[in-house]
Amino acid sequence: MIKKKKETADITPSVSSPTSNFIRDIVIEDLNAKKYDSRVHTRFPPEPNGYLHIGHAKSICLNFGIANEFGGLCNLRFDDTNPTKEESEYVESIKSDVTWLGFNWDDRLFYASDYFEQMYQYAVQLINDGKAYVCDLSADEIREYRGTLTQPGKDSPYRTRPVKENIDLFERMRAGEFKDGSRVLRAKIDMASGNLNMRDPVIYRILHATHHRTGEKWCIYPMYDFAHCLSDSIEGITHSVCTLEFEDHRPLYDWFLNELKVYHPQQIEFARLNLSYTVLSKRKLVEIVDKGFVNGWDDPRMPTIAGLRRRGYTPKAIRIFCERIGVAKRDSTVDIALLEYCIREHLNKCVPRVMAVLRPLRVIIDNYPETLVEEMEAINNPEDPGMGTRKVPFSRTLYIERDDFREDPPKEFYRLAPGREVRLRYAYFIKCIGVVKDEQTGEVLELHCTYDPATRGGDAPDGRKVKATLHWVSAEQSITAEVRLFNHLFVKADPNDIESGSNFTDYLNPDSMEVLTSCRLEPGLEGAAPGSRYQFERLGYFCADSVNYTDKAYVFNRTVTLRDTWAKIEKTQK
Repeated sequence: MIKKKKETADITPSVSSPTSNFIRDIVIEDLNAKKYDSRVHTRFPPEPNGYLHIGHAKSICLNFGIANEFGGLCNLRFDDTNPTKEESEYVESIKSDVTWLGFNWDDRLFYASDYFEQMYQYAVQLINDGKAYVCDLSADEIREYRGTLTQPGKDSPYRTRPVKENIDLFERMRAGEFKDGSRVLRAKIDMASGNLNMRDPVIYRILHATHHRTGEKWCIYPMYDFAHCLSDSIEGITHSVCTLEFEDHRPLYDWFLNELKVYHPQQIEFARLNLSYTVLSKRKLVEIVDKGFVNGWDDPRMPTIAGLRRRGYTPKAIRIFCERIGVAKRDSTVDIALLEYCIREHLNKCVPRVMAVLRPLRVIIDNYPETLVEEMEAINNPEDPGMGTRKVPFSRTLYIERDDFREDPPKEFYRLAPGREVRLRYAYFIKCIGVVKDEQTGEVLELHCTYDPATRGGDAPDGRKVKATLHWVSAEQSITAEVRLFNHLFVKADPNDIESGSNFTDYLNPDSMEVLTSCRLEPGLEGAAPGSRYQFERLGYFCADSVNYTDKAYVFNRTVTLRDTWAKIEKTQK
């Protein structure tokens, strides 16, 4: 039976040698200055309108990692201020993803909706202070009045409404008297500001929609900029870490807290993750899912944490990736090859190796006894001797990879060919002496070979050498499985770079998934648990699918390929 390492050591994030970055430096400086009473309190504030993706993983690792390193706290807070897009399914998936990555919020699970009443009262305070007003302009009119980067905006005709009228209208908005979009509450700041976010931004809008937590209680909801800073303040956050697109929103963050004279955290921005051959826009991922381009949020081709988990990625590999890309102040794109390198490097050390044949070609060893079945001793992982060995059955009829045979081999192809001898992994030297083909199509159906009994598990006694070692499985003892091979989701390195008249979905890769239904695996994989990971020797790393996998129908997803020297040679020759 194949021995597998327990994954308990893969749960707790390592903070023994944290990578220095400017956010960490700010925290250290604040601690030295005894700012915030020498506290560190961060938060991860996702909106529950979709599944988390690899970009969120970077933010999770940063926020929880900073808190862990400095003995602080990190909250998980849902920014549930838009009931038209949010669902409980997303809430549960987010909690599952954060836990799976190895982080724990203890008893600090919060929702922006926890503070709706308090936020409402803060809005009333702004109205009473002459800092907010109810505006009847439509959304299009608000945009028109807002001005441009080069032209100042102009005041709304409702900007000078008396405080008493504003209070009355705002209360009636809350009571549900008005239709969606008919009125909003706006902050009264500066319509001539060079920062468009400061030109009387909307802070409440009317939405008659059922909220996943509060039901029908509310029909007005705060905008993100208002809810974000107040939630941070209420929870006593010290360092509010956001992605770079919120840099221009920081003056508004500060304005609200200063005008309301409440506890004031510090907002710090960092560059979001951009990854080649994929998109990390929630809106675009929703479109891919809703239009059926993939099979749900956890499709292994998706850059979601759920998709990566189903594909076979480990929490540790994702954390290593996030640490290696670092925390920057300017946007850049990370090559997806680095993510693949991180998972390949981790799995190489911790998962068992097995033999599997994805495109079987039948091999009959003519001089091998027909009824004999031998057990060959195979190493589970040469990187870790503690994982031991296993027994693999060897018989007269085997399967090898179809790509491991060429009837007319090109230069530098050293695998099996007529008259050529190769080594079978952990077994014998075999030599091809015959080829059986389909008379009509010319397709190779099976090979006839001979073996050298003196070469079991080692070299030939006479010193002859072979240039290739092939993996194999016994035809009779092997099990059948479906294997799914995944490629990049997009054919273009930057699918966000859209040509005129195109949509980003035009760059989706039609060959992003290949399904092989007649694969053969060594019998030790029978009964393997869903989610278990393996290296299929010479083929890559694979994971038993957690959705379609049953005791009688084995389905494996390829996590990542191995480096294939011949594939590179063949591509160069073509």
